[in-house]
Amino acid sequence: MQRFNVGEDCPVFDGLYEFCQLSSGGSVAAAVKLNKQSAEICINWGGGLHHAKKSEASGFCYVNDIVLGILELLKYHHRVLYIDIDVHHGDGVEEAFYTTDRVMTVSFHKYGEYFPGTGDLRDIGAGKGKYYAVNIPLRDGMDDESYESIFVPIISKVMETFQPGAVVLQCGADSLTGDRLGCFNLTVRARERDRVICPLALHTAGSEFKSAGHGKCVEFVKKYGLPFLMVGGGGYTIRNVSRCWTYETSVALGVEIANELPYNDYFEYFGPDFKLHISPSNMANQNTPEYLEKIKTRLFENLRMLPHAPGVQVQAIPEDSVNDSDDDEDKANPDERLTQAALDKRIAPDNEFSDSEDEGEGGRRDQRSFKGRKRPRLDKMDKNSDKHDLEDKIKQDDSKLDTKGDDTISACGNIMLFNLMHQLVLVSDNDKDEKSTLAEDLKKDTGPNP
Repeated sequence: MQRFNVGEDCPVFDGLYEFCQLSSGGSVAAAVKLNKQSAEICINWGGGLHHAKKSEASGFCYVNDIVLGILELLKYHHRVLYIDIDVHHGDGVEEAFYTTDRVMTVSFHKYGEYFPGTGDLRDIGAGKGKYYAVNIPLRDGMDDESYESIFVPIISKVMETFQPGAVVLQCGADSLTGDRLGCFNLTVRARERDRVICPLALHTAGSEFKSAGHGKCVEFVKKYGLPFLMVGGGGYTIRNVSRCWTYETSVALGVEIANELPYNDYFEYFGPDFKLHISPSNMANQNTPEYLEKIKTRLFENLRMLPHAPGVQVQAIPEDSVNDSDDDEDKANPDERLTQAALDKRIAPDNEFSDSEDEGEGGRRDQRSFKGRKRPRLDKMDKNSDKHDLEDKIKQDDSKLDTKGDDTISACGNIMLFNLMHQLVLVSDNDKDEKSTLAEDLKKDTGPNP
């Protein structure tokens, strides 16, 4: 287990396999929905495990569902953009696509003596993937205003240069203020003025809030109208994780929700204010405007090194990981003509047989055809043939018969018995002829009886 880094920060627990199935299967199924254009936005809050590697668990992540989802999207889309707003660097996803130009990874994260220790500004990819890995290393205390000032221009430039066909957004909530492991000072949705607002619902005091903070990222990416996959990620202050993903789900749906939380079984966890949105702390922001401007300038230079949006060779679309064609066929209208693809699926291969064509238990035992095989006709045989020639003829006939089936064995036995009886008749007839000839000779020699 140490070989796969299981046991320390990735402990084994009851139901681990089912958890990995749900997490990775949700992202793959969401990607299939986007590919089939069954949905414009898909959400898998149980996914976003961006630290897992191909053969190594890391950072509470066992299976990298994001990589599996992107691989599924690449079956239909030439280019896929991955954006990570978790406080930790998305090292597992970046490593998976570090040498390809079909996936661009953009990560906004805390850097410097912080897990996983990767994501430097100079990490830009390798080989064909050079300049397709974009890292934005940030410092402690990142607030809403500073985050928006760097997120919007960088993503705008990436969209203009890379021109993706689909977008995957990792919405890790550990970048929110008050997180137990995070060190940023972001809110779910920022307020316009730093003052205490009246405790009314959001729909009556909507002007108190502006589109900024963690939810601003979701809203900004959604405006491009591309196939959009949203996944979860980190978050270690559970009540704030629930607040964040609830609000961002409403943003994806385009629905305004109230700031007052409705009563539920977990209502007491959201005290003392029992509100949807949270307030920032007085944490100092170490990300100076000069530092952020330096990062943007360097990243824009890297993006200008990209000649154009990369293409991909035309090829057959691989089979979907989640095949729901059977369900579609059941729901099809029986009065409508079937497509050629549906008709081709109903053609049975030549080497497949139905139960009615099987012979005995275990299926068809011999696929050879017995048509045109004729049995030897003994009535046309020469009665004066020699005994040895008759035996050779019988052996040749027996060698041509298939003795595998019970019916064939029975037929062969009957023929042998008939040949034997015929042989005995011939022998008896020859004996009679010899005896009559001998009697006639004796009569000629001795004359009539006295």
